[in-house]
Amino acid sequence: MSRKSHKALIGITTCGQHGALPFSVARDYLDAVRAAGGTPILLPPGETDPSILLEPLDGLIISGGGDINPVCYNGCNHPSIYSVDCERDAFELQLAKLALESHLPVLGICRGLQILIVGCGGTLIPHVPEVYGTSVLHRLEPEAGKRLPTEHIVKIDVKSRLASCVQNTHISVVSWHHQAVHKVPPGWRVVAHALEDEVIEAVECEYHPWALGVQWHPELSANDPHHQRIFQAFVQATVRQWSIVNSQ
Repeated sequence: MSRKSHKALIGITTCGQHGALPFSVARDYLDAVRAAGGTPILLPPGETDPSILLEPLDGLIISGGGDINPVCYNGCNHPSIYSVDCERDAFELQLAKLALESHLPVLGICRGLQILIVGCGGTLIPHVPEVYGTSVLHRLEPEAGKRLPTEHIVKIDVKSRLASCVQNTHISVVSWHHQAVHKVPPGWRVVAHALEDEVIEAVECEYHPWALGVQWHPELSANDPHHQRIFQAFVQATVRQWSIVNSQ
């Protein structure tokens, strides 16, 4: 890459196309990237060679969305599983693998965290309430046509990259998920839990310069400095990585 005036190009995965519905992603992701100084590029599923899409990018955000097909992690089906998109699963699992192998900075958000974990051999809890109960509502029951995120407190490992990013060890987060990480694969470590029920809320890759997954939606709290700093740190990491690559 040889851009004279560098501004980080950040790829953001999108939901798949269902019938007449278009590929889509919430604008909050784009706004958060732009506020942090990056330029968002949308990555719809279906590309047969995802490496072509990653080549011009400086960083990758794997966005939220429907559940991952349990087949991808040898899991069991569950009546609560919804919006499975096998094309998107295959596409994002490939993207995640390529990004990690190439040391491209990557941020997984909600489903995106789960893609990173599943792609590296980890597993998921099909339905959080069946394992952790309902002391924390990680997702309110949806109403027709409405998205109902919920808030709770997350505690963060003081020695983690995430704690350095948000400059705190306890923050309020906005969640929208009913699944969570079960088995963490080798090379990843858990760096945050829900305060009350201990659900895994964030993971970091130990062999990668900057790979972070958060189970909540920081883009929905973009005006909160703690969540802004996640995107700022991510974009800064992409610029540093670009500088390293282009100085070699």
